Amino acid sequence: MLWTILSIVVSVAALGVAMYFYRWVKALPSAGSEIERIGKLIRDGAFTFMKREYKILGTFCGVVAAIILLVYPKPVWTAEGNALHNLGMAACYLFGATLSGTAGVIGISIATIANIRSASAARDGLAPAYAAGFRGGAVMGMAVVASSLFGAGVLHLLTGDSNAVMAFSFGASSLALFAKAGGGIFTKTADIAADLTGKVELGIPEDDPRNPAVIADNVGDNVGDVAGMGADLFDSNIASIAAAMVIAASLQGGNMIELLFCYCALGLLASILGVFMARIGKSGDPGRALNGGTYLTCGIFAILAFAATAICDFPMRVWGAAMIGMIAGVIIGFTSELFTGDDKKPVERVAKACQNGPAFTILSGISYGFLSALPSLAGIGLSALLAYKICEPVGPGYAMFGISIAAIGMLSVVGMIISNDAYGPIVDNARGLAEMCGLGDEVLEITDKLDSAGNTAKAITKGFAIGAAGLTVIALLGAFKELVEAANATINLNLMNPLVFFGALIGAAVPAVFSAMLMLGVDRNSRVMVKEIHRQFDNTPGLREGKVLPDYGKCIDIATRGAIRELIPAGLMAIVMTLLVGLIGGVNAVGGYLMGNIVSGLLLAMLMSNAGGLWDNAKKFIEAGNFGGKGSDAHKAAVIGDTVGDPFKDTAGPSINTQITVVSLTSSLAAGLFAAISLIH
Repeated sequence: MLWTILSIVVSVAALGVAMYFYRWVKALPSAGSEIERIGKLIRDGAFTFMKREYKILGTFCGVVAAIILLVYPKPVWTAEGNALHNLGMAACYLFGATLSGTAGVIGISIATIANIRSASAARDGLAPAYAAGFRGGAVMGMAVVASSLFGAGVLHLLTGDSNAVMAFSFGASSLALFAKAGGGIFTKTADIAADLTGKVELGIPEDDPRNPAVIADNVGDNVGDVAGMGADLFDSNIASIAAAMVIAASLQGGNMIELLFCYCALGLLASILGVFMARIGKSGDPGRALNGGTYLTCGIFAILAFAATAICDFPMRVWGAAMIGMIAGVIIGFTSELFTGDDKKPVERVAKACQNGPAFTILSGISYGFLSALPSLAGIGLSALLAYKICEPVGPGYAMFGISIAAIGMLSVVGMIISNDAYGPIVDNARGLAEMCGLGDEVLEITDKLDSAGNTAKAITKGFAIGAAGLTVIALLGAFKELVEAANATINLNLMNPLVFFGALIGAAVPAVFSAMLMLGVDRNSRVMVKEIHRQFDNTPGLREGKVLPDYGKCIDIATRGAIRELIPAGLMAIVMTLLVGLIGGVNAVGGYLMGNIVSGLLLAMLMSNAGGLWDNAKKFIEAGNFGGKGSDAHKAAVIGDTVGDPFKDTAGPSINTQITVVSLTSSLAAGLFAAISLIH
């Protein structure tokens, strides 16, 4: 249990680092009362949404915990049922949901402080503004990874039961699914309404304080990109640990559960060192600093993991599998940037197509989105294949364990990845605050540089998150197979089996239906907000001239109520469909369902995330003065493309990562039930 204990110690140290950065950022000076006033509006709006969302999710988690108490791992009304054991599993589920939710609250809390401090620090130069934004993001990075690893380590130490960690993971994943979906609906409701009314209809700047939706838009950056993406990667991190533990428990020879805790602890330690070293000079490049921090963290982890593998006499081939996953994660992330970066050819070509109207904007953007899926999906498949093959000679069962360790390796540096990702919405808000508070052109220029690097970081993180989810769910498929066989059932995933093929078709359709439900929610809510913006401009004398301020709270309330209303049905659909397929066709149908869901989900996630990023940066490319600049026909077409891309890249696309993880965990938790149905068949 040495490495399990050390992983808990490192997690506590990471939480200490998060607390240090929190206090460091909070102690920085602000630019005055006006930025504090607007910053408070953003903070209050974010916490209002979080409180309403968590109240609904708390009820949902309570119902699910009651179901687990009754049926998992054995129905309490059967002779084998153990009510005390089931109670423990329900408690583990609630523990996972609570830690995931707490990490989101911590992230929102620091992000709505760091945005003010970063904008204020920009008066003193690029380096101080970058430090405020990045260290604010690092609070989220440390909190997410530390809390997930701490929870897994404590449960393993207390119970030694991989099922407990699986229930813990399901709690984190189910909350993450709804948090990501709800945050994505909120942020894109406000973003679309603000862009269509402000940029297209009125021709006013992006963060103009006259726009009633502008504060809701900034709130959305926090609840969608900070809390939502943090929950997404919290979910992937703990799910990869749970899958590896289930597979490791069946292996002969060596203590592979301790190995995975070793790698997780060293990865978090490497991230701690990386965030302290990620700095820039007075005239540095924020994007290069973010990327350099990622490379440095990967290098530190590779060296530490190699030394630990050699000293502890773990199989060196397993270290090789972890390195394959880590390298694949970085490559997949940066491949996304090749298609979506604001200085890359695809973005320039989409921007050029905007000159011919919105139809060509949509056609070119979605085409490049499809093209971007191949290298990323090939990378996921190749890394899984290599990890499988490199570990196959170690012994029976180690081949599948190799894939699970590749997922652990990919997520080893997730503390740094989340820090980079949370930096993005913080500096995006900082840029908006600088404009709304009139801090001057020099400050705007600095915050624009920070924001540009943040947009690239978010594109890289989305690619990384999809890659991590891909390897994690492949490992969860292996864990499902192990659990089915432990229940004395047999599973055959041959697609010629009609049950497998039936499941694969249903599984492939679920991500598409899930995405449609989320985007239709954004569509409905955006229409309501557009009407409200029109009402305020038509009925508020002096608003167009900037003589009075709009009612920001009304738009925040519309986005909040709409997101809460829309977030539950899509998530429930995915979970209920999984259970229905299992009840109809047993384990073989569920195996096919998972395969179809994984392949379809990864394709759609990559397509939507990258196409949305392309349209967003094509708009920014034109706004920089290319192809007619702001106010031109090309710009209006680009704004329409960005409007379509918003729910692609920030609502449906990244939410699919969590959806495929949740249905995989649902299948694993219900494996015994599905096995019993198969035996009846």
